[in-house]
Amino acid sequence: MNSTLPRIALTMGDPSGIGPEIIAKALADPETHGLADWLVVGDPEVLARAAAVTGCPIPPEKIHAATQGFVGFEFGRMEARYGEAAVEYVRVATEMCRAGEAQAFVTAPLNKEAVTLSGRTFSGHTEYIAELCHATESRMLLASEKLCTVHVTTHVALRKACESTPERIVRTIQLGDEAMKLLGFVNPRIAVCGLNPHAGEHGLFGTEDGANILPAIERAKALGINCSGPHAGDTVFLQGYRGAYDLIVAMYHDQGHIPMKLIDFEGTVNISIGIPVIRTSVDHGTAFDIAGKNLADCTSMKQAMKMAVRMARTKMLQFAA
Repeated sequence: MNSTLPRIALTMGDPSGIGPEIIAKALADPETHGLADWLVVGDPEVLARAAAVTGCPIPPEKIHAATQGFVGFEFGRMEARYGEAAVEYVRVATEMCRAGEAQAFVTAPLNKEAVTLSGRTFSGHTEYIAELCHATESRMLLASEKLCTVHVTTHVALRKACESTPERIVRTIQLGDEAMKLLGFVNPRIAVCGLNPHAGEHGLFGTEDGANILPAIERAKALGINCSGPHAGDTVFLQGYRGAYDLIVAMYHDQGHIPMKLIDFEGTVNISIGIPVIRTSVDHGTAFDIAGKNLADCTSMKQAMKMAVRMARTKMLQFAA
């Protein structure tokens, strides 16, 4: 393998979901096969089953065995042991990146309910990786070829999202700006969503837009960030999609996720930012209902792999400079 290629780990996700299949397919695809020195963190026996289903074998030297088989294994079943294993794969890949053994990692989907069954409290990949890295300011960024979105809040109740402070908002804008530059944007154009209908309509529909969001935007501008807003959430994504903006800052989970999944469901990639490692992910779930049937589409996995390569290469160039 060319030593100039980044080494990128791929976590297998829930063993019983579609993760093993989409990894096998993506590694065999000419679009992604030679982009990096890939290493799958997972279970060799499950990956062999996925290879048999898809007809896409994975060389043994490209597998890091973090688990060693499951008695009575079947695809498409939610079990605590599979949830526990999926989290272990993420932990191993995170530690590889922290130790410099990999330049980035890509996560296949896990199932939060299966993880919870294992006795672990787990709100999401980004939060868990941040905990492992002792990072306190992590965020979720959704990226597609057409538009990117970063969230001020994600896996919290909507009521709590309404309480976001100017400090949290300006930090989200900063982290989004840094991530976009890692993706190759020199001076990303950032639009910040309002929280309320029509961004509050000058206080008619709520005070958060003027009291919290606008001051954060002004502070971000003072830091040299190319941002504007607050913009009405019902139109700004269309403007971004048409090319007016590179990054939209969403105030809460669904404000950002719904338009991004409408724009490009298969091609949207989840990126964890505000952590000291590069992590990208597919933006879909475990799809237990089709697991093990060779029906899973690997488009999102390929996009996540390409995005990880893009970010890793930029980081490598920064270190070399």
